[in-house]
Amino acid sequence: MIQKYDKRNDNIKVWIDNKLYHRNEAKISVFDSLVQGGDGVWEGIRVYDRHIFCLDKHLNRLQESARSMDFKNVPNNKYIKDAIICTLKENSMYDDVHIRVTLSRGVKITSGMNPELNQMGCSLIILAEWKPPIYKSLELKLITSNIRRNSPLCLDSKIHHNNLINNILAKIEANNANVDDAIMLDFDGFVSETNSTNIFMIKNSIIYTPFAKYCLPGITRGLVMDICKLNNISIVEKDLSLTEFYNADQVFTTGTMGELANVVEIDKRKINIRGNLLNDIRILFSELILSKEFSFPF
Repeated sequence: MIQKYDKRNDNIKVWIDNKLYHRNEAKISVFDSLVQGGDGVWEGIRVYDRHIFCLDKHLNRLQESARSMDFKNVPNNKYIKDAIICTLKENSMYDDVHIRVTLSRGVKITSGMNPELNQMGCSLIILAEWKPPIYKSLELKLITSNIRRNSPLCLDSKIHHNNLINNILAKIEANNANVDDAIMLDFDGFVSETNSTNIFMIKNSIIYTPFAKYCLPGITRGLVMDICKLNNISIVEKDLSLTEFYNADQVFTTGTMGELANVVEIDKRKINIRGNLLNDIRILFSELILSKEFSFPF
């Protein structure tokens, strides 16, 4: 298990609906939509040196997910920003922090599936923890999951929702295989993403990543693509098979929690790493973080 408990989080305070609670007292109602049906949307956000990285991008995606789910009385971005900053300051958290912002449809008047039972507006939860990037300096080993990534015909992955059962099932397969994560394929057998991150491969100095048809087009994924375009690094979106990944020069994953992580093995095939392009992109990504170009100071 890569993530370990950090004792700095023993006494953190968690924001729930306009109030801060000690972690041991932070609870939601059994009638909340998160409990009733996993009916919520969320974002993971990082803090670097008193700056919240890509805050506007994350909150805009949160709002779009809530709109797609037809949430009512959604708090505006200013309210959510103020709540995040209040939580961070109350916990004296200014660096090396991960924030999970969750917005549920809210509390129901009685147990049931119907969203019309939600008559009190959304519930906002802000959980900030001291947590370094979880894949930093690690060399990841992956397997291919038997679980397919959601199709837009079933549940559109563009909605950053809390219903993560298929990802969890894929992660269980990875755990049982004693590897770090699992690659999830689309319904046509092409690589989509891992159970928790977007995925890239490098071949002959060209970077490739799957089309965002079945996967979430992650914010870190988008930043990497922008970095490549700004630095004249060839990058292509296309349908990619496992065979192409097996024979790549380099493979890496991207995500808020893990930043850019090197993959060294897929389905027991060692990636015969050639070149240093991934390291170059990592340096450019670190420079982007330090530049504060996309960061919100507090």
